[in-house]
Amino acid sequence: MSGSRLASPGTVRSLLRAYGVQVKKRYGQNFLIDANILNRIVEAAELGPDDTVLEIGPGVGVLTEAMARRAGRVVAVEIDDQLVPLLRDVLAGCDNVQIVAGDALRIDLEQLVQGASRVKVVANLPYYVTSPLIMRCLEAPLPLERMVVMVQAEVADRLGAAPGTKEYGALTVAVQYRADVRRLLKVPRTVFFPRPNVDSAVVVLTMRPYPVQARDERLFEEVVRASFAQRRKTLRNALASVAGAHGVDVEIMLQRAGVDPGLRGESLTIEQFVALAEALAAAVK
Repeated sequence: MSGSRLASPGTVRSLLRAYGVQVKKRYGQNFLIDANILNRIVEAAELGPDDTVLEIGPGVGVLTEAMARRAGRVVAVEIDDQLVPLLRDVLAGCDNVQIVAGDALRIDLEQLVQGASRVKVVANLPYYVTSPLIMRCLEAPLPLERMVVMVQAEVADRLGAAPGTKEYGALTVAVQYRADVRRLLKVPRTVFFPRPNVDSAVVVLTMRPYPVQARDERLFEEVVRASFAQRRKTLRNALASVAGAHGVDVEIMLQRAGVDPGLRGESLTIEQFVALAEALAAAVK
């Protein structure tokens, strides 16, 4: 089967029916049925023979099959046991595809792509675990170069948000600390089966060398979480508990970082969050 034929509504329905697969809301299953959007995703991934692709939630193999034509290897992780036999049959002709039954939030991702020199994550992510899956991939010790992922439109707004906007938050900082974010295209709910209740978007995350890197990323994460825990609080108040837990005066910490105590977390740049984490680390030592 070609990628375009797999992406048709009739093919997806007939495959699910033939294998007795019931669509499961608990897994956030919404299968892509639009060949044009499929092609845009594959093109954005810029796949080549040296690439190992990690796909989370391959569904009926629409995206998997298209990527197998271009990538050196595709590792597709599927949590739904009912879909695994379907995938193995549909993709039987793709010798470079490995179907793995398991939960991508629990499975050892590094082991799955062992030996790969370059990894790209390309996936139509389940809405209910989008943020944890993105962070799992970004934080895993992988030779990750790029992620091209379909997410809920609201999440796409958060991923690419700028400081000072209502969408800017802890997820934004955590992602933009590690990657450049580009919104590729809007995706209407009508191109999925079954149809979700919200629209989607495809975003491209390109890993980048750290222009400013926190020496202690654990402290960096503590500072970011605390800064957004109660958005209306000033940094002086929001960071008091974190600083106190490490035996540090919050005023001294903010002064060393060169950050105005009266600001709120939503107005800080990535570099300012790093500066706060560095000031905290220096005071702790």
